[in-house]
Amino acid sequence: MSVQLGINPLTWTNDDLPSLGAETPLETCLSEGKEAGFAGFELGNKFPREARLLGPILQRHDLQLVSGWYSGRLLERSVEEEIAAVQPHLTLLRELGAKVLVFAEVSGCIHGEQQTPVHLRPRFPQDRWKEYGEKLTEFARYTQRQGVQIAYHHHMGTVIESADDVDNLMTHTGEEVGLLLDTGHLTFAGADPLAVAQRWATRINHVHCKDVRADVLADVKNRKTSFLDAVLSGVFTVPGDGCVDYPPIMQLLKAQDYHGWLVVEAEQDPAIAHPLTYARLGYNNLSRLARDAGLF
Repeated sequence: MSVQLGINPLTWTNDDLPSLGAETPLETCLSEGKEAGFAGFELGNKFPREARLLGPILQRHDLQLVSGWYSGRLLERSVEEEIAAVQPHLTLLRELGAKVLVFAEVSGCIHGEQQTPVHLRPRFPQDRWKEYGEKLTEFARYTQRQGVQIAYHHHMGTVIESADDVDNLMTHTGEEVGLLLDTGHLTFAGADPLAVAQRWATRINHVHCKDVRADVLADVKNRKTSFLDAVLSGVFTVPGDGCVDYPPIMQLLKAQDYHGWLVVEAEQDPAIAHPLTYARLGYNNLSRLARDAGLF
């Protein structure tokens, strides 16, 4: 698969804060995403979770299924329990042709708790990296046999958030575990997304292109807000509309012969940030950045 541009429905409707865009039907998300130029969508809370239902809907809009978030709990569960839990999600992705599964460890996570400051997120138990890495690698080996590869999503408010967390995770897992590079989450966490991408370029198998408004980031960190309140304050925006330096990241992906999806995943309040306007802006900026780097 060559590089393709996709979008996450967070532009229209939010999974962690369902009141955002609650009134917006799935058809609107899909039709406007297609109108903006995108070739595919990641899953969201309004998507049917059976291939026989979702397949025809996507087909009607000439869209592909890119991937979808999976809440992993390998810190709490055995590999066998995780394999059992992932079955419906994995089956949906496989049957609709998605090649990556967005995996995030959510044990103890706080990113969905609006009253909890995000800096109070859980820390990964240092004595469990080896054990966890072995378990995640075994789990990833299983999904690979089903034709779908893990793309690990480091995420604010979770046990794997910082550059050090990502380094530890990649060090303790095998190549079966891919890395989802999220430019916005790394920037929010105080990391340099380019530096992380350089260290783990060969492991990157999915990219979330989320930009950050530097002034808003400084304000929410100063006020020690929750992750959701930071989103409501407008900390994130579409690529090319914030402080993330995308050209060198795109050039690195080109040098690595990256083949996969570049996904606009920029959650904002749709009542303030008009979804179709930002979807178009995200597509236009991202397609220009990708083209300038020679990715397509």
